[in-house]
Amino acid sequence: MSDTAITGGANSPAIASASAIPPEELDRLTDDIVAALKSVYDPEIPADIYELGLIYKVDIADDRTVAIDMTLTAPGCPVAGEMPGWVETAVAAVPGVQACAVTMVFDPPWDQSRMSDEARVALDMW
Repeated sequence: MSDTAITGGANSPAIASASAIPPEELDRLTDDIVAALKSVYDPEIPADIYELGLIYKVDIADDRTVAIDMTLTAPGCPVAGEMPGWVETAVAAVPGVQACAVTMVFDPPWDQSRMSDEARVALDMW
């Protein structure tokens, strides 16, 4: 299926396994995908979904298709039906990405410990 993964964790992309994609291209794709994810915001929260820790996993396949597991701050989020499409559109626009599919997951449930320091500052949560 996929050969490279960017894992959410502390919002620092980590390459989880080998890939047939040349390292320089993989680095560029990784940076550009993270930038695309950081362009998507929950309209009710002044921090992007990446810094909020809503992205659980990003898999980049050798054919340059991208599969993303993400969650929401709450299952009843008003944009739950729309946000996966926003993420797919943002990531699919990255040069070199062939396609993007987003899967909503709720296990483990999101909590504030997943937020980066940048998100904490934006939300005044110190």
